[in-house]
Amino acid sequence: MKIYLIRHTTPAIPKGFIYGRTDVPLADTFNQELNTIRQKLPSDLDVVYTSPSARCTRLAGSMALEFKTDERLYEVNFGQWEGKSWDTVEPKALNTWMEDFVNTPPPEGESMVQMQERVLSFWQELLLQPFAKVAVVTHGGVIRLILAYINNIPLKVSFDLKISYGDIFLIKTAFAGKLLIEHL
Repeated sequence: MKIYLIRHTTPAIPKGFIYGRTDVPLADTFNQELNTIRQKLPSDLDVVYTSPSARCTRLAGSMALEFKTDERLYEVNFGQWEGKSWDTVEPKALNTWMEDFVNTPPPEGESMVQMQERVLSFWQELLLQPFAKVAVVTHGGVIRLILAYINNIPLKVSFDLKISYGDIFLIKTAFAGKLLIEHL
């Protein structure tokens, strides 16, 4: 199986805006980014999965007539911090979260461990499907968690994995079930 993990295109947001689950508009560069993404993908995908976020479904809908949304592909839930900017979050709460974001969720949000559980549920289910070529349109956090899992990278350092808007990572199954990763 070949799985193309695709991060959504560039959002039109101010710097420091918190938008895990918040729907945000996309930048005017969408069509240009879409064309770049299309050039890197095969035309005969078996299925396209996407996060329900509008920034992902717009890309998925531009790639395929039909796609499947899956809530497990959402970005991290920042809870009460959604739609705010980092400089407006109460400093004590922010420091508590930053000291252990792996296990500590933002107020009414989710921790990285909780997010990993739902993302890996999707991932392990996907690997059991009979598809040859799959596209997954999602978020940087979701892709980061999958890559960290495949490479046995601890969650606390998973942010060292840089994933830009419109990035594509090809995951291929190889000999004895080993997974190979290629950044396209």
